[in-house]
Amino acid sequence: MLALAGLATILLVLIAILSKRLSALTAFVAIPLVIALLLGEASSAGKFMLDGMTTVAPMAALFLFAILFFAVLADAGLFAPMVNGVVKLTRDHPPFVTMGTAVLATVVQLDGSGAVTFLIVIPAMLPVYDRCGIDRRVLACVTAMAAGVGNMLPWGGPTIRAATALEVPVMELFGPMMPVWAIGTAAVLASAWWLGRGQLANCQTAGVSGAIGSPELPTAVAEPLGWRFWTNLAMVIAVLVLMLAELMPSAPAFLIGTVLALVVNYPNLDDQRKVIERHAPAAITMVAILLAAGGFTGIMKGTGMLTALAEAGAGLLPGGTAQHLPVALAVLSMPLSLLFDPDSFYFGVLPVLGEIAQQGGVPPIEMGRAAILGQMTLGFPVSPMTPATFLLVGLAKLELADHQRFTIPWLLLISLVMTVASVLMGVIRL
Repeated sequence: MLALAGLATILLVLIAILSKRLSALTAFVAIPLVIALLLGEASSAGKFMLDGMTTVAPMAALFLFAILFFAVLADAGLFAPMVNGVVKLTRDHPPFVTMGTAVLATVVQLDGSGAVTFLIVIPAMLPVYDRCGIDRRVLACVTAMAAGVGNMLPWGGPTIRAATALEVPVMELFGPMMPVWAIGTAAVLASAWWLGRGQLANCQTAGVSGAIGSPELPTAVAEPLGWRFWTNLAMVIAVLVLMLAELMPSAPAFLIGTVLALVVNYPNLDDQRKVIERHAPAAITMVAILLAAGGFTGIMKGTGMLTALAEAGAGLLPGGTAQHLPVALAVLSMPLSLLFDPDSFYFGVLPVLGEIAQQGGVPPIEMGRAAILGQMTLGFPVSPMTPATFLLVGLAKLELADHQRFTIPWLLLISLVMTVASVLMGVIRL
């Protein structure tokens, strides 16, 4: 009975979100609440929801302050010198252009927003690509690869969601993945070089001599005063060191960083208010979804539906196959981005997969690590489930189908490289 109720709850949530009949916020609250009432848990439903929300609160705070921190610094011009420098140093040589694009996208993606990465990188580099005769699909592909790997970072949406759904500290989930992230970044640079090398003939046809160009930078904001730039850069390094070395919990580290970034770059109180108001809506929306998802998970666990569903699922697996679930999920994680949006996968599917794995003796956290190797990390820049994909192809002036056909094989390759690295390093089991 409980297993069927759990299955029905998850299916209804998935259908409601994927069909866009309900928002993720509404689906995560209304559907499990109705099911809980039908199960006779009316008196306990509120407590179950509160328990779940309390568990996810640290992750929600991390997401809120990380977004504000990087948004304030981006507004203050932290990335402008790098945008200008990369464009000038590429020297219209295709391998330099593509690798410069990868480096630029990797750095800008530190703010955790693919949309911001696309808005900064694509308009800045598009004139260079057009002047060199480099295929615009290469620009979209390289930017997508770098942004996808960068989306794995601890404050990125998929990793926050995975940690929230599995109720584990985000650094416990991501910490062992740091070398894998580094390998993924190296693979992106190597792929960018290869793609650029393949465009040399087009560049010669376009008649580019290799001299340094002086393209217009439509998105490059004015560079900040020298002392302010170095202060901002030092703040980023300090916050990342505090968090990655686990010298301070992630949310307080980003909160302190946000306050310092506001004081240094916007001493005027009215300016601080305007900056926060400009970026708060997107951050608050995500925080609300995280808390609602916590309530959903709380009901699923509190009523026993999640455990019952996992036991039933584990019973269907042939003996000894549970240990292979992490690597199977890792291989499928990038293509799954074409079928599931991040909320429905991480909050609807991953908890069940984690429980099934646990029934077979596999730590659920390995399933979370496997998921972020592709599901809405490398997969998000080609997924029709995310608005950022349409922003990317729109800025690059491409058709979605052309972008997907060209880019999906490269994204899948990077995902598989990181999967192999994860297995060899013992991050996930084979």
